Amino acid sequence: MSTVGIVGAGPSGIMAALQAAERGARVILFDSNRTVGRKLAVTGNGRGNLTNAAVGVDAYHCADRSFLERALSAFGRDDLLTYLRRVGVLTYATHDGWYYPVSGSAATVVEALATALDAAGVEVRLLTKVDDLRPRGAGWELWAGGGSSKIPVDRVVVATGGMAAPALGSKGSMFPVLEGLGHTVIPLRPALVPLVGDVRHLHKLQGVRLDVRVRLLAGDEVLGEEFGNLMFTQSGLSGPAPMNLSYLVGSDGRKGLEASIDLVPTHRHELMQLLHEQQGRPVPLRVLLGSVVPPKVPPVIMELAGVPREARLTEVDGEALARVLGHLRDLRVRVTGTRGFDQAQLSAGGVPVTEVDADTMESRKARGLHLAGEVMDVVGPCGGFNLQFAFTSGALAGRAAAG
Repeated sequence: MSTVGIVGAGPSGIMAALQAAERGARVILFDSNRTVGRKLAVTGNGRGNLTNAAVGVDAYHCADRSFLERALSAFGRDDLLTYLRRVGVLTYATHDGWYYPVSGSAATVVEALATALDAAGVEVRLLTKVDDLRPRGAGWELWAGGGSSKIPVDRVVVATGGMAAPALGSKGSMFPVLEGLGHTVIPLRPALVPLVGDVRHLHKLQGVRLDVRVRLLAGDEVLGEEFGNLMFTQSGLSGPAPMNLSYLVGSDGRKGLEASIDLVPTHRHELMQLLHEQQGRPVPLRVLLGSVVPPKVPPVIMELAGVPREARLTEVDGEALARVLGHLRDLRVRVTGTRGFDQAQLSAGGVPVTEVDADTMESRKARGLHLAGEVMDVVGPCGGFNLQFAFTSGALAGRAAAG
């Protein structure tokens, strides 16, 4: 019987432990927290957004698309849902394809997985921080407690996450160890995090939430584009659409970034028809604009265009109306950065997937070392995509580590 040491009891580590144990390995699961699945328990604002109907290669960003294609074909969305049902988790999908537990609670998912770990005979060592990994003969030695405890294993899975939500235990402490073993570590940066920018001209929109199309620009270059919900905040932009682009901010040190926001991405034609129908009528322009955007938006857009708040359609000439429509279609915000790791749902950076085998998650730099989850440089959008990758990579790592 081989012994597998797994460092990190988040979703990827838990799945790796279960898959390895179910294949006959002796599994020791280490975590510095008091409980397993601490980050999993807060996903989806505590509701547990587990995966997404749109999971596929095109949804992710990494150094090698074929890596994700192979991994997701081996353990994809349907495999995950089937496995979760097997351990007692029932799921459902929202109209837009986001999968949640029927219980509406991520805590019930953690409890089911913890019960499965116990049933599989996994030895869970909590409040135990693994400080180092060292090759030992044909296997490995895990050093804990500053080297006071040395645990021999045949294979090891590193599933310690990145640096997002450090209060929950993800502090990036294993990256120097992986570098020492020959891996490249791309500098980490917050991802799935609100954007920080100059929104002084939009202060009256604070708290307004709507569906938009947002592009991140560096001069004339479009770095990325997303459609989805956006919320104006005191310091910038939040919500899935801008957060999905946050991994691009600071990725190459470029300055002068801007967000271009289309406030009416789906109903512009209807708005133009309405304006045409109302020509010659003394209807307040803000009322007509309010047919497609929340009520706080028209006065701000009109002010930016130099049009009085109470101006009627008959009082607005073609040039002024074009300015108003231009701001609706291309509202600009200068982006200066992002919020920190403490507010990030994910971190970008880490080990590039080109240094990992897609079928086994085994390191190409150190035999018998497997990687899983956020420790690799893979970024997906909000909506359960990153949790799916965590479970996928954990499953493949655990299976392979068991031999």
